Amino acid sequence: MLRILTAGLITLAAAAPALAQESTIQPGYWEVTNKVQAVISQTKKERRCITPSEVAKFTMGPSNRHYACTYPTRVFQDGKITLKGTCASKKGRQVAIEAKGSYSPSTFKLVADVDTTYAGLPLGGRFTTDARRLGDVCPAPVKAG
Repeated sequence: MLRILTAGLITLAAAAPALAQESTIQPGYWEVTNKVQAVISQTKKERRCITPSEVAKFTMGPSNRHYACTYPTRVFQDGKITLKGTCASKKGRQVAIEAKGSYSPSTFKLVADVDTTYAGLPLGGRFTTDARRLGDVCPAPVKAG
């Protein structure tokens, strides 16, 4: 169960680069580094294409298929990000999330602290996303087989 929670939180962190409002980051090809410091520590680097429609979709804040998240405090202003909210799993597990960061048209950085409980014990973690835009054009998808 703890492994599932941790995996869900890792996925939550992976969604973070997509937080920016449509007018704050430019679509294009991005390099994203996600770091997790919780029960386990993990760093994942990926390159991904962010289309104009995805930038708009991501203005809601981090969320994923495991958690539904709401952010009563969601501020993107003057290159700074402030988020505060909660995420709930399909089974009702609550996760509090508070994040601060910065953005420009070609950079994005977010540090999110999360708190929850597991078997009545407090469990927390820190997730960092550091992203930079590599260019306008995304490479063509690699064909399988």
